[in-house]
Amino acid sequence: MFRGLKRRLPALAAAAALLGGILTATGSSTAAAAVPATIPLKITNNSGRGDAVHVYVLGTSLTTGQLGWADASGAFHAWPVGGNPPVPAPDASIPGPAAGQSRTISIPKLAGGRIYFSYGQKLVFKLATGGLVQPAVQNPSDPNRNILFNWSEFTLNNDGLWINSTQVDMFSAPYSVGVQRADGSVASTGRLKSGGYNGVFAALRAQPGGWGGLIQTRSDGTVLRALSPTYGLETGALPANVLDDYINRVWQKYATTTLTVTPFANQPNTKYYGRVSGGVMNFTNSAGAVVTSFQKPDAPSVFGCHRLLDAPNDLVRGPISRTLCAGFNRSTLLTNPNQPDASAANFYKDAVTNHYSRIIHERMVDGKAYGFAFDDVGHHESLVHDGSPRQAYVTLDPFS
Repeated sequence: MFRGLKRRLPALAAAAALLGGILTATGSSTAAAAVPATIPLKITNNSGRGDAVHVYVLGTSLTTGQLGWADASGAFHAWPVGGNPPVPAPDASIPGPAAGQSRTISIPKLAGGRIYFSYGQKLVFKLATGGLVQPAVQNPSDPNRNILFNWSEFTLNNDGLWINSTQVDMFSAPYSVGVQRADGSVASTGRLKSGGYNGVFAALRAQPGGWGGLIQTRSDGTVLRALSPTYGLETGALPANVLDDYINRVWQKYATTTLTVTPFANQPNTKYYGRVSGGVMNFTNSAGAVVTSFQKPDAPSVFGCHRLLDAPNDLVRGPISRTLCAGFNRSTLLTNPNQPDASAANFYKDAVTNHYSRIIHERMVDGKAYGFAFDDVGHHESLVHDGSPRQAYVTLDPFS
């Protein structure tokens, strides 16, 4: 498992399932015939920056199950064995396009893929005995801490392509993604409004409560990124009690009110009913049997959608937890006892909320983003999919 992907992959997998695909190497014969072994990826540099761009395509081979990287032709290379301490990984970089230009490479069928791009410097990847060590810039000693970079996530398999922009770990160098469908039309997402990039940082600085502390800058004054609230808690940028008031109000409300969760849009009769008793929220099914229970979560559990809000890939606890996670991050649990609340007009209205996600969503052209792991609940994620993709796109957008 790639470091940093553990919390993200369930969201991408769930979105894929909702769109009619599954993240496996198998698929229908029709779909398999429609998806070749590689597809073109067109990278366009509209950043306006003069720095050299370095691109990386990483993921898990659907043929062998090995972790590795792809070169510009789409050929897959497995990572060699790592060491303890970690040893340098082979240079998997692909020269990216200069400002104002495009370059087309090929990407193979991969699961859990990432398309990294960096400006000015190559990224540092190392191999430990457990596999690839990827950038972890919440750690001030990480060798990538002062490099301007970002990444897109994708899976390409026999059922098609899923590709997204993501802010689950951080908000950084702006980009958008797209897919050309079999009919020649293009679906895209992830583009910021004019002024949106600088606007995100300005809004975080203006938000009381330490949210400006999520921003990391380089010694030359270059703004590198804003960490997600999950990492803001780890680094101490956000106080540990940042969500306590809202969480306490939710637990108080549902001690006397029932929270109804309908986790599957295509199964409106599958409902679960939550009540808090003895400090625990118990969910029952339509027969009145308890199916799962949740201790009162803390801020790390809410922002990370894990720990006390763990979401296993099952058909009961996971879907309920995903819904709770979305309701907490969007602060809809107090205003609507029927979840999920799918209307973006109702999100982030409480003073205690995930302001990082709110600020990013407000500045996206289509309102879509991956501000937290399960932002796909209600289809508010910046993801595009097609079962017969002709070409994928990553566009490096202006820093404005």
